[in-house]
Amino acid sequence: MQRPRLLPRVRTPLLGAGLALALVAVQAAAVGTRRFELEQADDFKGGDLTGTAVTSRGEVRAGLTLGATPVPETTTIWSALRRADGGVLLGTGNDGKLFEVKGDKPAVVAETKALAITSMTEAWGAVILATIPDGKLFKWEKGKLTELATLKETAHVWAVAYDKRTDSVFAATGPQGKLWRVSKTGDAQVHFDAEEEHLMSVAVGADGTVYTGGGDKAKLYQVTAPGRGTVFYDFGRTEVRSIAVGADGSVYAIANEMPGGFVAPMRPMGGMAPGMMPSPGAGGGGGGPRGRGVLVRVERDGVPDTLFEDSSEHFTSLQLADGKAYVGTGGEGRVYEVDDDHGNVLLADVEERQVTALALGGKDPFVAASDAAVLHPVRGVGGADAVWTSKVLDAGLRAKWGRLRWESSGTLELSTRTGNTTTPDSTWSPWGKGITAPGAVDSPPGRFVQVRARWTQDPSVVLTALDLAFVTDNLRATITGVDASSAAKRSSSGVQTGVRASGGAVAKSSDTRVNLTWRVDNPDQDELRYRLQYRVLGANAWYELTKPTEKLTGTSYSWETADLPEGRYKVRVTVSDELSNPPGRVKKHSRESGVVLVDNTAPTVEALKVNGRRVSGVALDGIGPIQRIEFSVVGTDEWFPFEPTDGIFDEAREEFDADVSGLSPQGPALLTLRVYDTAGNVVVRSVALR
Repeated sequence: MQRPRLLPRVRTPLLGAGLALALVAVQAAAVGTRRFELEQADDFKGGDLTGTAVTSRGEVRAGLTLGATPVPETTTIWSALRRADGGVLLGTGNDGKLFEVKGDKPAVVAETKALAITSMTEAWGAVILATIPDGKLFKWEKGKLTELATLKETAHVWAVAYDKRTDSVFAATGPQGKLWRVSKTGDAQVHFDAEEEHLMSVAVGADGTVYTGGGDKAKLYQVTAPGRGTVFYDFGRTEVRSIAVGADGSVYAIANEMPGGFVAPMRPMGGMAPGMMPSPGAGGGGGGPRGRGVLVRVERDGVPDTLFEDSSEHFTSLQLADGKAYVGTGGEGRVYEVDDDHGNVLLADVEERQVTALALGGKDPFVAASDAAVLHPVRGVGGADAVWTSKVLDAGLRAKWGRLRWESSGTLELSTRTGNTTTPDSTWSPWGKGITAPGAVDSPPGRFVQVRARWTQDPSVVLTALDLAFVTDNLRATITGVDASSAAKRSSSGVQTGVRASGGAVAKSSDTRVNLTWRVDNPDQDELRYRLQYRVLGANAWYELTKPTEKLTGTSYSWETADLPEGRYKVRVTVSDELSNPPGRVKKHSRESGVVLVDNTAPTVEALKVNGRRVSGVALDGIGPIQRIEFSVVGTDEWFPFEPTDGIFDEAREEFDADVSGLSPQGPALLTLRVYDTAGNVVVRSVALR
């Protein structure tokens, strides 16, 4: 199997938008050499486990070595049963076929014509089969299939369990949430009626207590007698998928919270198994949504203990063996071993997306998986071919790879391969020469890398930590835009407006600062330094705006222009990544602003005259152009704009001759004149009308 997972948990600074998980810096800022450090359980998960396992303590050690027997004519295995003769029975979708596997040869031995065979148990010397969505129980005995019972008002028989004490089979059903007890002769009686639409799991303890789990409210019920049941534990989720009772009477159950809630499948869903349907267990196969799984042990006195929880995928199968719980998942096709001390081991990670049945411990152990349907017999633990392959590690950019170091209890052979695609393909390099002691790897530069460890000498070796150094290509940061505005040209809201509208308040003092801001594209997230220069428009000489020793790292600057001659200027911003790279790797980029107007003096008014109700004169500015002329009668607080004589404001000298008769009635009045330049500077003059 080679199913790498992307976006690993790595201990390195942020390299790019592609890294989404928590990242921890090895060095301050993105400087020089960085490294992937794998030392926790999640760091070692997500790649390929061949005869290896990952413990919750962050150890890679010997794990299950699995064979693979594909099951034809179906994609899903709903249920499995290990036989005393070493064979395995598989209940599948696609017309509810029953397969028998002996050795590596699966063969159809019965066909129920149902949507699927959901559960199986041995009783009365036969195999009892549960089916959906027709509410039937079948008996397969001596190679012949017969109908045992049709449960009234029942569409789905989710699970069955045999009780030796009563010599009967219990069936968890829907859509009325009933637990049925069925005798050898097919006589069926309702044993318990839950306040749920579906009961989808059932198990019987050694003392005859029956436990059943709900499929919409996720309650675990304890049934001690016909019609007498209580809620043993409320998961507060969507479904109780499977139940197992330990030798000491403790009850183990897996439950899921599924997106979209619980929806029972019908025939148009084809052969889909739990974990592939909207519910139970929506998601998993085919890229559907995933749920959140939990394993809880409830002691005989009702005290619960959450042993294992996974927020990234739901649980599809449960088994108790050798004093431990085994859990199969429905998102990544994983098998976990869980102990009562909350420790867990990722024993296997199959190619298929769902582990729908488990039979570990004892003779002829196996793992049954779906999407596609494959029976994986357990060949052993570890072995000479045991190999751990990491998830795909993303450096964010093309990288040069350095020394590979690791910690282990004995000798391992490690190697790497690299490429520039998120999933290894033919463009990746071959696996490099294996090394048995820390040293430099021989893989070529690339953005992505995988590490492989082989247990070539001692299968008992444990790998506990791994460190791979690398240096990425240095990408140039670029200035994408430079903006400049003077404070005098901004409104109180900070929005650049140019000259204020008529009637606006006049600035009480002149602000000679120009606010410079710029935008930068920094693809490798280096720490950046900026230098600023300016020149007079039309000249070639650049003058330093920032001091040589000034370390400017922000993207804005307040330029004081009070001591500059009035005129038009340009500003140049240069970005450098010298703070993150040695001199030989430093890259720079520069960009100029548009025209920056430096005008800190107000216009003047000359030859101001009054002739009746006409006011004339000349507005002058050192830089220009004149931007606005407006009049107001003192005391009215109303301002009116007037045009220059030539009808357009486009020069530093503008003549005006304004008829102001409409501004005031006949008689004396005091008239105020305001003249603005482009920089927002203003001069105020007054004249008397008679």
